[in-house]
Amino acid sequence: MSFEKAFAEVIGVEGGYSNDQSDSGGETNWGITERVARDNGYKGRMKDMPIEKAHEIYKSEYWDVQNLDAIYSLSPGIALELFDTGVNKGIIAAGKYLQRSLNVLNDRGRYYPDITVDGLIGQKTIQTLWNFRRIRERRGIRVLLKMLNGLQCAAYIELAEEREKDERFVFGWVEKRVKM
Repeated sequence: MSFEKAFAEVIGVEGGYSNDQSDSGGETNWGITERVARDNGYKGRMKDMPIEKAHEIYKSEYWDVQNLDAIYSLSPGIALELFDTGVNKGIIAAGKYLQRSLNVLNDRGRYYPDITVDGLIGQKTIQTLWNFRRIRERRGIRVLLKMLNGLQCAAYIELAEEREKDERFVFGWVEKRVKM
């Protein structure tokens, strides 16, 4: 059920077919770029890609690879945030946001040791998240969610500063993806 809820939310934000020439992602359907669709065996026209194919791709390329079932059991909010960020900014960026945040929330190693910031959400990152939650409890999860959203928002600003064409998208990205 956890993935299904996340999928429904992301599809609600991503919508259907798009081929905006200003979008660096190029032609997309259901938020899946043509490159990702082709890498996952889709051969038809992007405009015709069925939602079932998007479901399959999101599950394998964005949910499973980030180990979000394990994270969902700890915090549905964190899992949903990492899924959404992974879809929009990439799974490595989402993982790095989590790892960086956990490292600066460990009180100079007093609560748990720093983890490698490589963007890969494996057992060590998941165990660190469990330790963080055990120590900081619900307040900690709320703070961590704020940090993840803050890093995502800062990345949108930096992207638009680097590529002026993306200024066109920043308002919508922040409005739809950065939660308070």
